Amino acid sequence: MSKNITFQFLTFSCFLMITAVSAQDLTQFTLEEIIARAKAQSPAALQAETRRENLYWRYRLFRSNYNPQLYLSGTLPRYSQEFASVTQPDGTVEFREVRQNLMDVELGLRQEIAATGGTISVNSSTNRFDNFMASNFDPQTRWSGVPVNIRLQQPIFAFNRLKWDKQIEPLLYEESKRGYVEEMENIARRVSSMFFDFLVAQVDLEIASKNLANSEAILQIERGRYNIGTTYEDKLLQVELQVLQAKQDLARARLQMETSSLALKSYVGLNEALNINLILPSDIPTYGIDVQEAIDRAFQNRSDAVSFERERIEAESSVAQARGQRFQMSLNASYGYNNAALDFRDIYTNPNTQALVSLGVGVPILDWGRNKARMSQAKANQKLINYTLDQEIINFEQEIFTKVKNFEMLRDRIAITELSDQVADKRYEISFKRYQNGNVTITDLGIAQVDKDQNRRAYIESLREFWTAYYEMRSLTLYDFEKGELLYNPALE
Repeated sequence: MSKNITFQFLTFSCFLMITAVSAQDLTQFTLEEIIARAKAQSPAALQAETRRENLYWRYRLFRSNYNPQLYLSGTLPRYSQEFASVTQPDGTVEFREVRQNLMDVELGLRQEIAATGGTISVNSSTNRFDNFMASNFDPQTRWSGVPVNIRLQQPIFAFNRLKWDKQIEPLLYEESKRGYVEEMENIARRVSSMFFDFLVAQVDLEIASKNLANSEAILQIERGRYNIGTTYEDKLLQVELQVLQAKQDLARARLQMETSSLALKSYVGLNEALNINLILPSDIPTYGIDVQEAIDRAFQNRSDAVSFERERIEAESSVAQARGQRFQMSLNASYGYNNAALDFRDIYTNPNTQALVSLGVGVPILDWGRNKARMSQAKANQKLINYTLDQEIINFEQEIFTKVKNFEMLRDRIAITELSDQVADKRYEISFKRYQNGNVTITDLGIAQVDKDQNRRAYIESLREFWTAYYEMRSLTLYDFEKGELLYNPALE
């Protein structure tokens, strides 16, 4: 007897140790914690961060177009050794051996003119020529240079890219900042849905385990009744089938639990070997959302509202670009000084004036309606874009209206499904006790069990739909109605 007690004590101690180790290995997460982790380290969040960084540097590149650019260009060196043809005064050609080197360097400061689309620059350049075949009486090295030169390149009546970029690129950048926050909230919505997928699987596993235990208990009761002759064999077989079905349900619940767990951990970026347990959210936000306020917030904050304006401006720029292609006219002017000398220092002594003015013109005389077709196409496309945007704005308002009403309905549904879950669970407990006393049939007990399971799942599903809608509202408006604050900082670059 003492040996049995000792063995049972050791077995119970080992069980407690295993249970303690399992509890230590089990990591619990709330919905807020799992979403915060997903926003910080999930692959989707890292992709969104990289896209935002890409668009940030695109915006920085755009801004640099309006700043002066200091550049250095040249050829160092250009050496040639060959027999070259030289035309003589009488028209004949002589082939002379040539060995020479030419080097040129230019330093310039260039500035784009956003108002006109032209370019102005200040330049200085130096050229050196070496003739290695020169005789003793001829200098081997010659110098030429431009101490200073001012150039202007100005298209006339052409499409001014700088002017339109100044309107479009800031909107693109603002759109990207808001789009990043929307992506983060969409990640939260996606994770919340996966959170409840896991939670449903977790609850299904609990239900399946409990149902199997209850079915086995019922089987023991029916066997006892069958042995004393108070029940029939068909009822006993029915309960045995229920036990087998409960075992299948348990195996299916375990597989679904593993699948949901792997999907959630892979998306969030958790170690696949980590054992996690999710905590059911208990606090439900009670704030209300005014439909008109939600629509106003969406138009003020969402990236779509910015993209509406950007697309209209882009359509206008396409018309301007088509108009600028009707004919080409460009003014090129330069003024400065240049000189040539045998010594480098002499090219900066009393340099000569250098001036150039040219006006290039290209006007199609007969293009068979090409320009007219180009302009008509651009204008028709602009009208199509405007009509499409008008419809998208209407859809935009309708979507917000529908989502707000749905959000309010889902919050009210939680209270109903929670109460139904409690009632169904209590009803099953009462039915199970009455069955043990022989006052309820096995069929009625099965119906109570089905109702219990369905109402439990319905409660979890209502929580899933509510929290998914909660983060969807944040994504649609970029506004936290619970705290009364924006979800992004407009002044932050």
